[in-house]
Amino acid sequence: MLGASFTVRGKENIQRNHGGVVLMNHQSALDLIVLAELWPIMGRSTVVAKKEVLYMFPFGLACWLWGTLFIDRQNRDSAKSVINKEAKAINEKQAKLLFFPEGTRGNGDKLLPFKKGSFHVAVESQAFIQPVVISKYHFLKSNAKIFNRGQNIIKILPEVPCAGLTKDDIPELMERVQKMMQREYELLSQESLSINNISEVH
Repeated sequence: MLGASFTVRGKENIQRNHGGVVLMNHQSALDLIVLAELWPIMGRSTVVAKKEVLYMFPFGLACWLWGTLFIDRQNRDSAKSVINKEAKAINEKQAKLLFFPEGTRGNGDKLLPFKKGSFHVAVESQAFIQPVVISKYHFLKSNAKIFNRGQNIIKILPEVPCAGLTKDDIPELMERVQKMMQREYELLSQESLSINNISEVH
């Protein structure tokens, strides 16, 4: 109905016999469609988002209906408690936690700096990180109120193991994963330009 279609690549990289932390770049409310594409193939999954998203109608309502876990960033003790429980769920229930590590929406050529929360979960649970990259929504221009039809690419990258890592390794891990996702984001976004016959003007 929205005119946005998605192709999923890299399904062979999904391992459903264990839990993990899934990281996705965040662009707009259209990411809900991405979640709908991933849910059937990822297995037992829970989205983690900041509490403020709950009050962003209708996006917040949709997230609540998805079963999103909302984190209160202002209450560090509460957030830590919830994340600790979810880290436990990764190992005991083979759950996959889906994070938007940028923390807020970005629509530029560069991914926004990643926040540490999801990496703390991955290291604490000694789990795998599964990067997922979505091509840039070239057809969506929110400032100009333009929403055209468009085809997009979702690519599931190979897992990154966190076994043996400690909190001291988090900065290097963040940098490595972000570079991996940024490189793929640029490649997919350039490909989507060709698919949609769009000339990008800078």
